[in-house]
Amino acid sequence: MKTTYFRIWSLLMLLLPVTAKAQTEIFRTRTTADIPYRIPAIATAKDGSVVAVADYRFCRSDIGAGRIDFHFRRSADNGQSWGNIYIPVTMQGDGDLTPGHQEAGYGDAALVADRKSPRMLLLCCSGGPLFGYSTTEHHQGMARFRSEDGGVTWGEPEYIGEQTVYQRLAKSKYGPIKGWFVGSGRIMQSRSVKTGKYYRLYCAGMSRGDKGNANWVLYSDDFGQTWNFLGGADTPPIPGGDEAKCEELPDGRVLLSSRAWGGRFYNIFTYSNKKKGKGHWGEHAFSGKDNGGVAAEKNSCNGEVMVVPVVRKSDGKKMHLLLQSVPLGPGRTRVGIYYKELAAPADYATPQAVAAGWGGPFQVTEKPSAYSTMTLQHDGSLGFFYEEETHCAASGGGYTMMYRRLSVDDITEDRYRYGTK
Repeated sequence: MKTTYFRIWSLLMLLLPVTAKAQTEIFRTRTTADIPYRIPAIATAKDGSVVAVADYRFCRSDIGAGRIDFHFRRSADNGQSWGNIYIPVTMQGDGDLTPGHQEAGYGDAALVADRKSPRMLLLCCSGGPLFGYSTTEHHQGMARFRSEDGGVTWGEPEYIGEQTVYQRLAKSKYGPIKGWFVGSGRIMQSRSVKTGKYYRLYCAGMSRGDKGNANWVLYSDDFGQTWNFLGGADTPPIPGGDEAKCEELPDGRVLLSSRAWGGRFYNIFTYSNKKKGKGHWGEHAFSGKDNGGVAAEKNSCNGEVMVVPVVRKSDGKKMHLLLQSVPLGPGRTRVGIYYKELAAPADYATPQAVAAGWGGPFQVTEKPSAYSTMTLQHDGSLGFFYEEETHCAASGGGYTMMYRRLSVDDITEDRYRYGTK
């Protein structure tokens, strides 16, 4: 009787609005017996609403193992308070792992909100099997969901993995792949490239095949309706790469950041023709402890990369900061944020320049913690969304999904402030 009462009470607590303090539990995994949460994604809609989404893992494992749904929450006041959990019917899995059946589950969301309209786009992995067990004939798919009202309601899934990724790589010099995995968290919308109605989108992914894993970047000029490989599909920008994210540098080039043991891999795409998406990738570089870079001690984990405009307080100089979140370690613990000053073009001229000379880190939590992402909110603060062992160990298959509202001042120990004035 006590166990039943506790579970009912826990469910009721999940459905109640919560008010942000230093940290807010957006989705709670209270015990190892609970259906666990994992994988944070967050975006800021045109009207300023902040939308957070996470996996709700009935299968207690990664996407491809069975049923996974998406759960959402929204904030209308820059993360100070949050509404109830809502679960779109179209984003509920059925657990059927029959080969080719994509409705088994939806996981590892990558999210973006158009800055000029109420449209939102979510890309994710779908179906099965697990990424590590995929084959050329039987592999996960990639699903696309659209919202026309800032993430309040969502349409039906559209399965775009075959034509977007698998068929194109099969025809490339790189050869066919066995699996494709979307880089969860944030799809990046360009601040400078617009060839049609929408600003360009960038999404990172990871392939699996006979040549090992590799990272790729997809771009879209019609808000996710069609996608192309940035730099082509013949040579991956990071061979051997893992889960990855994209960001746009101040000069309009594209930065790729990929998880690696002990830090990150970085590469940069330089355009020769922005309108046609033509250009070339550089030589990827490792960022870690030895070059004063992003150090992730004894772990490899997904994190977020973001560029923000800032003013340096010591002299009033306007510039940009590059932010990168990782578990500081050792192991998947103490999620934090490194920052790098982009004061001059030389600071980000090459992947090697980006990889070295970071500041910080700012430690977000002392607890065991893993994946993280962030969004720029309309008041200039950062909405930081991450996994934490708040109530129980992650051995149950998940974490509590935590939100923290941060300022650039917080992250940089009052050295910089957000803005352009």
